[in-house]
Amino acid sequence: MTTTTAEPLAAVAAMVPDYAKDLRLNLGTVMASQNLTQQQSWGTAVASAIAARNPALTATVLAAARNHLSEAAVAAAKTAASLMGMNNVYYRFTHLVGQEEYRRLPARLRMQAIANPGVDKVDFELWSLAVSAINGCGICIEAHEKQVIAQGLPREAVQDAVRIAAVLHGIAVALEAEGEFV
Repeated sequence: MTTTTAEPLAAVAAMVPDYAKDLRLNLGTVMASQNLTQQQSWGTAVASAIAARNPALTATVLAAARNHLSEAAVAAAKTAASLMGMNNVYYRFTHLVGQEEYRRLPARLRMQAIANPGVDKVDFELWSLAVSAINGCGICIEAHEKQVIAQGLPREAVQDAVRIAAVLHGIAVALEAEGEFV
C-alpha cells in the first residue's frame, strides 16, 4: 500500500519556516506511509489541512492532492472535515458536560454523507478519525478508530493517518506564527 510523494510535497514543505524544519522533514516521512494507500494518505492530508484551518496550507495541500485523488475523493475528504467539524463539537459537548441525559438525547443532526461518502467507507472513516484527533473529540476518535480497525486496517495505518494530521496541524500553527493566512 505504499504511497509516493516527493514533488507534490515540495510546495507544502517550502511553506514551513526554518525554525520548524522538523515538521518539514516529518511531512515527507508521514506522507510516504507503507501502511496507507495513496488515496488514504492524500485524503487524510486534505481533511487534516481543512481541519487545521489555515487557508494557505489548505489551498497548497488541495492543489498537491489533486494530482493523487479523484474529484470524488477530494469531495469526500472535504465532507469528512466538514461533518467532523460539526460532530466533534456536538459529541465532545455530550462527553464533557458530564451528564448522561445529553448522551441519550437524539443528536438530530443530518449526517447522511457518512453512510454514502462516495469513496470506500474505510477511507472516509480514516479521514474522520484524523479530523477528530485534530479537533480533540474523544468519543469520535474512539468510534472512528473502532470502525477503521473493524474494516481491516491495521493499527499502524491508524497511527500513520494521525501522524499526518499531527504534522499538518503543526505546520498550520507554524504558518500562523508567521502570519501566513492566505
